[in-house]
Amino acid sequence: MAAISHPPSKIQERVALAALLRERQTAGARVIFTNGCFDLLHLGHVRYLQEARGLGDLLVVGVNSDASTRALKGAGRPLVPQDERAEVLAALACIDYVTIFEEATAVALVEALRPDVYVKGGDYAVADAASQSAAINYARLPEASPVLASGGQVRLIPYLPGHSTTALIERIRQRGSVEV
Repeated sequence: MAAISHPPSKIQERVALAALLRERQTAGARVIFTNGCFDLLHLGHVRYLQEARGLGDLLVVGVNSDASTRALKGAGRPLVPQDERAEVLAALACIDYVTIFEEATAVALVEALRPDVYVKGGDYAVADAASQSAAINYARLPEASPVLASGGQVRLIPYLPGHSTTALIERIRQRGSVEV
């Protein structure tokens, strides 16, 4: 993986990032972690990431590799290579660190990084739940278990309807502007 050119790099390998975060947590920083493909960055992503950053001192984003994105989203995805997706995310002021992971889920990454708060979008909620903790669909979030086991929290950020990469690709296809 090629890191961005200006030091210190916001794009980090897992082992180096884990050590860096441990140091910051020891100094009192609250680490927020989220993950996803982030194939085409859109308004839903930006609002979600800004709100996630507001939950702590450092926001770390795990980006699915090209292979794991393809396994999750199907043939033809990702549209943007992993190194480019990581660099675009690293350019956002609300994000402190980015790392790419190969696995189908971010469980191993969460275990290595031990964030204080794991954040996902509201599309990971159980419909009509009474409270935020009850609203989380833990069956869809295997990453929640190691976060909770290490004393962390899991939070959901409301989903911005109509703002997903899949919806964006579909709108492009319907307009016939681009063959995807």
